[in-house]
Amino acid sequence: MPTFHKYHGAGNDFILLDDRDGGLLDQFDQPTIASYCARHFGIGADGLMLLRNHPEYDFEMVYYNSDGAPSSMCGNGGRCIVRFAHDLGIHREEYKFLAVDGPHRAKILDNGNISLEMMDVLTISSPRAEAFVLDTGSPHYIAFVADAELVDVVPRGRAIRQSQPYAAAGINVNFVSGDTKGLSIATYERGVEDETLACGTGVTAAAIAAVHRINTPTGDFRIPVRAKGGMLAVSGHHQDGRYTNLWLEGPAVRVFGGEM
Repeated sequence: MPTFHKYHGAGNDFILLDDRDGGLLDQFDQPTIASYCARHFGIGADGLMLLRNHPEYDFEMVYYNSDGAPSSMCGNGGRCIVRFAHDLGIHREEYKFLAVDGPHRAKILDNGNISLEMMDVLTISSPRAEAFVLDTGSPHYIAFVADAELVDVVPRGRAIRQSQPYAAAGINVNFVSGDTKGLSIATYERGVEDETLACGTGVTAAAIAAVHRINTPTGDFRIPVRAKGGMLAVSGHHQDGRYTNLWLEGPAVRVFGGEM
């Protein structure tokens, strides 16, 4: 039976598996993954990841949502799998790994946090006032509200996620308050189909949207973001509506392990 490891990044929690031998991936179909991620009948997690060997990178990240389906990029998952790699004895000054949206770099900081390079964002749309849609490795709908803490996240998020034109592919819905000095965020996540305590790609999208909505001058930014599960931060550079050199920083913690 495979050994599993449970990690979380600001409350966004994951089951991690060491598949460097290459024998695990074929054992996991969608119902099996969903059963392991189930909160009351399984281990419980927002997603499941396998760390696999790759000839050109330190490792490959293979990620599934808690419904058992393959997922787009997960920022907190990316940070957690870097911590997992370090715990497995893969030690690098700078990690380079492959995820579903392409290659990523990551660093373990002196304070113990993991900083993960995110994909560039070159296109942002605004379907309605105070709302933005952008892709940071996963698609996000960012709605600015008076107070993210007061939003009834599940019904409001589910209504947007299931509306047109998002219903078929799904979209993550983030309710955000604050400004570029500091944000608060609450997230409804597709694939989990529920609120999650943090979402790394969503935090990244929120920080970009906060810069974009006020049309600040070209330059660098760093924005602290409070998710319900903890503090994260996003830094980057923006110019002419293009957002590059994006890094997501925050905690990544091992919780426990065991046998499936």
